[in-house]
Amino acid sequence: MDKIIIHEVGPRDGLQAEKTTVPLAEKIRWIEGLCASGIDVLQVGSFVNPERVPQMADTDLLFRHFAGNMPAGVTLSGLVLNEKGLERGLACGVELFCLGVSASETHSQKNTGMTTSEALRRTIPMAKQAMAAGKKVQASVQSAFGCGFEGPVDREKVLSIVKTYLEAGIPTISLADTAGHAQPQQVEELYAAIRALDPSVELACHFHNTYGLGLANCYAALKSGVTWFESAFGGLGGCPFTKLPAGNVSTEDLVHSLQRMGLRKDIRLDVLLDVARQVGKYFDRELPGFILKSGSIVDFQGQSASGGKA
Repeated sequence: MDKIIIHEVGPRDGLQAEKTTVPLAEKIRWIEGLCASGIDVLQVGSFVNPERVPQMADTDLLFRHFAGNMPAGVTLSGLVLNEKGLERGLACGVELFCLGVSASETHSQKNTGMTTSEALRRTIPMAKQAMAAGKKVQASVQSAFGCGFEGPVDREKVLSIVKTYLEAGIPTISLADTAGHAQPQQVEELYAAIRALDPSVELACHFHNTYGLGLANCYAALKSGVTWFESAFGGLGGCPFTKLPAGNVSTEDLVHSLQRMGLRKDIRLDVLLDVARQVGKYFDRELPGFILKSGSIVDFQGQSASGGKA
C-alpha cells in the first residue's frame, strides 16, 4: 500500500464524451492544477480520430506543451488504439502508453472497429515497439467485468487476454470496468486469478460508477494488491461507445477515502477540489463527485480520522 499510484484520467476519459469542446488554454489550466496536487500520473488525452472524438483533437498540442514543463514526479500518459496513434504519441512526448483490448466483441467493434482477437494481434506489437523506444506501457482489458450490450463477460476470455499481455512482457496490467458492472467479490476473485498467473505483475484498475459501486470496487482492488488507481476529476467521464456511459470514480472521492485510511496524505485534496470546481463551473452543472458537494470530513470536523487535530 506504500506504493499506491493515482492515475488521473479526467483530461481524457473525463472529457471524451462531453459535447461542449474545452479550449486548449482551459485544459492547460486544469492540468497544471492537477499536477500541483501531487498525483502521480496524468492522462493528457487519447490519440484517436478527431471526427469520432472531437474533444481529443488537441491531444498532440497538449503533450507538446507539457513535455518539457512537467513537475518532477508526474508522468504523462496517453491512450492509443492503433499504430497511427502510437506514432503520434512517440512524436510528442508520451511517457506512459496505455493500450487496451475489450473482452466484449460488441464493445470492441464499436470502440475500435475490430474484433477482440484482431485488436489483440495489433496491440502486442505496438506495446513492444513502445517498450523498445524506452517508454512505459500499461495494457488493459476493457469490459473486463461485464458489458452493457452483452451482459456477463467470460472470465476465461479476460484471463486469456491477460496471459497474452504477460507473455509479451508487459509490466502493468489493468482491468477496466467500462460498463460499470463490477462488484467487489468479482473484483477480488479476478485479480486473485491474475496474481496466480504472475505474482510479480503490477496491477491497475479503472472503475466506472454506473451503478454506485465504484469506490467499493476500488477498496476490493486495494485489498487484492492493486497499486494503480485510475479516476477522474469530479467523477466525470464514460466511454462514448458503451451502452450506458457513466462517470468514473471521482479522484477527490478516491483520495479522500484513502486519506481517511491513512494513505496518500501527501496529495493536496484542496487543490483537486479546486480543479473540479473549475470544471463544474465551465460546464455549468453539478458534477457527480460526493466530496465536491460535502467537503472533506477532516475540514468539516477539524479533526483527522484518528481523532487528533488536523
